[in-house]
Amino acid sequence: MRRMMGGLRGRGAESTQRYKMREKLISIGDDYWIENEHGEKAFYVDGKAIRVRDTLIIKDVQGNEKYKLKEKLLRVRDTMSIQDAGGGTVATVKKALITPLRDRWKVDLANGSEMKIHGNILNHEYKIDAGREKVAEVSKKWFRVRDTYGVEVSPGQDDALVLAITVAVDQMAHG
Repeated sequence: MRRMMGGLRGRGAESTQRYKMREKLISIGDDYWIENEHGEKAFYVDGKAIRVRDTLIIKDVQGNEKYKLKEKLLRVRDTMSIQDAGGGTVATVKKALITPLRDRWKVDLANGSEMKIHGNILNHEYKIDAGREKVAEVSKKWFRVRDTYGVEVSPGQDDALVLAITVAVDQMAHG
């Protein structure tokens, strides 16, 4: 899995990381901080309205651009691309199938692999998997704050990319 995700960073002792997100967090033009479970700032989301496309930029606490999310317009299905700081597309998030009980989404990674997102997207209760490996879990159960949900990222994952995927899903599902 390490190779699949590309630019992974070591965290020393591998451990699950949990982040606090705001529901319906984004309207383009809004900026906000993603905090870790201890309330410390972890990533910054910079919402920009750029001409025809809506763009969100995920930055680390030092202000370095990690990923850029761009909504692809004029598509039948909702699609959002995630680019790295160099402008290369690293992932494309798509709505795959919507059923009455669960949503299914797909993430195509630039290296040819894919992730599946399944569960209750609208209620922020879902999982992101790569094959049989859990990449992340999204849930409201970890934080008792209104309009807040958590993203628990499995060890060895690119936290910023997983959070960018979560932001893309939130934007497309609630935007």
